[in-house]
Amino acid sequence: MLIHLPAFGCHGFFFDQELVSGTAGVYGIGDGFKPGRLPVAGSLRMTSFFQRWIVTTLAVLVAANIVPGIGYDTFAGVAVASLLLGLLNAFVRPIMLLISLPLVVYTLGLFVLLINALLLYAVGQLVRTFHVETFGAAFWGGLVISLVSLGVNLLTGRTRSRIIWQRRGRHGRPVDRDGGNGPVIDI
Repeated sequence: MLIHLPAFGCHGFFFDQELVSGTAGVYGIGDGFKPGRLPVAGSLRMTSFFQRWIVTTLAVLVAANIVPGIGYDTFAGVAVASLLLGLLNAFVRPIMLLISLPLVVYTLGLFVLLINALLLYAVGQLVRTFHVETFGAAFWGGLVISLVSLGVNLLTGRTRSRIIWQRRGRHGRPVDRDGGNGPVIDI
């Protein structure tokens, strides 16, 4: 059973269904408890975990083929590296973000790119069949992984993010659909 808690930035908690339903009864929240659903907000399906893992694996494959200094020996190495990267992003990254919050705010969020690079570099050091040679390669690889993940998630509808293209006229105001040539009220 997978629980996705986006408020905490955590993905991938596994629970035993019988243990949770027994605990829910003890705490008095067992009423309305449906099999396969826990009384918390978020996605509870194992498929959500596998979809995220597949997207991350695809993004890591793209980064390994584009960025010089990132490579792999076997596909299993990429799968293990993406799984480890997902676990580090779920458990270690929120702690690193909290500790470095002043730097993240001061750099207007750009320090997050360094945190992503550090985590990718750590994965390269921990998985023998996945190689990240330098921190620079980890930086560009982390950027590629983020962009590919965003693109795939936008295409598959697995994210709440959206990209809006809007033309702006003078003084930053949005332009009408007819190019700003609509009716003019002159007073």
